[in-house]
Amino acid sequence: MKVALIQQNIAWADPETNRDRLSQVISRIPEKIDLIVLPEMFSTGFTTEPAGIAEKGSESLRWMQETAARYDCAVAGSIALERDGKFYNHFAFVTAEGELASYDKKHLFTFGGEHKRFTPGHGRTVVSWRGVRFLLSVCYDLRFPVFLRNREDYDALLCVASWPAVRRYPWDTLLRARAIENQCFVCGVNRVGDDPSLHYSGGTVLLDYLGQPLAQVPDETEGFAVGEIDPEALRQAAEKFPVLRDADAFALQ
Repeated sequence: MKVALIQQNIAWADPETNRDRLSQVISRIPEKIDLIVLPEMFSTGFTTEPAGIAEKGSESLRWMQETAARYDCAVAGSIALERDGKFYNHFAFVTAEGELASYDKKHLFTFGGEHKRFTPGHGRTVVSWRGVRFLLSVCYDLRFPVFLRNREDYDALLCVASWPAVRRYPWDTLLRARAIENQCFVCGVNRVGDDPSLHYSGGTVLLDYLGQPLAQVPDETEGFAVGEIDPEALRQAAEKFPVLRDADAFALQ
């Protein structure tokens, strides 16, 4: 499976501009792609004050569906979404056929006040697409290994983020740890540029199940990288070194 990771400089609170810019970037990808992954809140930038910024309609979701259909792929990323009077950090995974799977961010970033305005999601979402099972996660989720623990129910972890440069070392370290401990591929997609409060340096990368980089976008650079997820190689590695079979049993409350 070919995956394109897009490292975006997000225009603050301007969904139309961000969608147009992304369309231009996607049009320059020179090969057939199965999945395009975008950063957290790719249409507006990350906000903890969503009133007046969050999308009320489905323009970005429609754009994702149109893009997926045009390029015969899936498109994944999160948006700030207002639904029934509540705000959600909403991760959408849209397939070429228009099917939509979604996950509302469970671990809200209390340090930044995200919990004061957003409603947390419940439970995990695993999506199967073209022979690969993906667990969906958003930014701060990365710090909670129990929630992300592979129960042999997924092959790749998708983590879309607006992770600031000031905490960049934990981002790089935790992505690699999640790949190694869960014996899975990891797609970590972060943004670059500035919002009204913070600077973002990137760190977008596709890691294999040993934590080794397969594709990455240079720091401080807007652009994309293409890498390949090989589920058969993962299956053979897991059979040869079946670490997950020795994992501790647990249940999430």
